Amino acid sequence: MAHIDNPIIGFTKEDARCLHHPHDDALVVSIWIRDYNTHRVLVDNGSSVDILYYIAFQQMRIEREWLIPTNAPFVGFGGTKVYALGGITLLVSVDDYAQQITRDVTFLVVDYSSAYNAILGSPTLNLWKAVTSAYHLMIKFSTK
Repeated sequence: MAHIDNPIIGFTKEDARCLHHPHDDALVVSIWIRDYNTHRVLVDNGSSVDILYYIAFQQMRIEREWLIPTNAPFVGFGGTKVYALGGITLLVSVDDYAQQITRDVTFLVVDYSSAYNAILGSPTLNLWKAVTSAYHLMIKFSTK
C-alpha cells in the first residue's frame, strides 16, 4: 500500500473566481525577503535558479561584501549570457493569513534590467513542494 507523505493539492473554480478569462498574465506574487515586503516577484517554473535583481538587493541595504562569488553564467530571457554578481542566502516568508512557509532561499544577484524584483524558480518551488497554476494565477504549498 502506498504511503502519501504530502497532502494532495488542487485548484477549484472558486480559486479563479476573481479572474477574467481568458488571460495570459504571469504569476506574480509578493513575498517577504529578509523582513522586506517584496512586490513583483515572478514565479517561474522554468527558471533553474532563484534570482534577486540588484536594485532590490540595494533597497534591502545588504552589503555587497555578503555576496558569495560565482562565475558561472546563465541564459537570460533574451538568450544572452548573464553573469551574477554573486549568490546570497536570505530568509524568505510567504503567507496568506494563518498559512505560512519560511525557508532560506539562495538567490543569484544580477545587475540586469527587469520589471521584477526577484524570480522564484524551480529550486525554491521544489523545496517548498509548491504547485502552481497559470490558469488560477496561484501558488499552493502545504503548511503545518
